[in-house]
Amino acid sequence: MKKITVESTLEVYDSLNELPSDVQELMQKAVEARDTAYAPYSNFTVGAALLLDNGEIVSGSNQENASYPSGLCAERTAIYYAGARFPNEKIIRMAITASAKDKETKSPIPPCGACRQAISEYEVKQNSAIEIYFMGKVGKVAKSDSLSNLLPFIFDKTVL
Repeated sequence: MKKITVESTLEVYDSLNELPSDVQELMQKAVEARDTAYAPYSNFTVGAALLLDNGEIVSGSNQENASYPSGLCAERTAIYYAGARFPNEKIIRMAITASAKDKETKSPIPPCGACRQAISEYEVKQNSAIEIYFMGKVGKVAKSDSLSNLLPFIFDKTVL
C-alpha cells in the first residue's frame, strides 16, 4: 500500500477591491446575474459570469423548481449557455457569487459537486484551465487557477 497526499492551492483576497479591475468587472456581472436568480425554495441565490477567449461575457443564475432535481445551478446555466452559443470558444475565467436571504455570506462559496464536474468537462474539452474566482455576498474572494484544485480526481471521457 502507498499513501498519496493531494494538495490544493488557492489565492485568497480580502475583498473585491484587491482583485485586478477586469476580474472585478467580471464579478460584478456575476452579482448582476445573482440578482436575477429564481430561488423561492432555498432562498440561496447564485450568479456566475464567464469570460470567453473571444471577449464575450456569458452569465447565468440559479433557477429552482418545485421538483428539486429539475433546477439548475448558476455555474451550469452559464457554462452550458456558453457551450451552446459559442461552441468553439474557450472559457478563460469564471466568477461566482452566492448569497443567502437569512444571513450574510462572508466566506468564499465554491461550486457544488455537479458544477465542478461540468467545469471539469469544459477544461478537458478545451484542453486548458479555467480560472475560478468565488465569493459569498461580501468579504473574501478565493481564486483557483484550475478546477483541478477543487476536484483533483476528475471523471472524464478517458475512463469510459
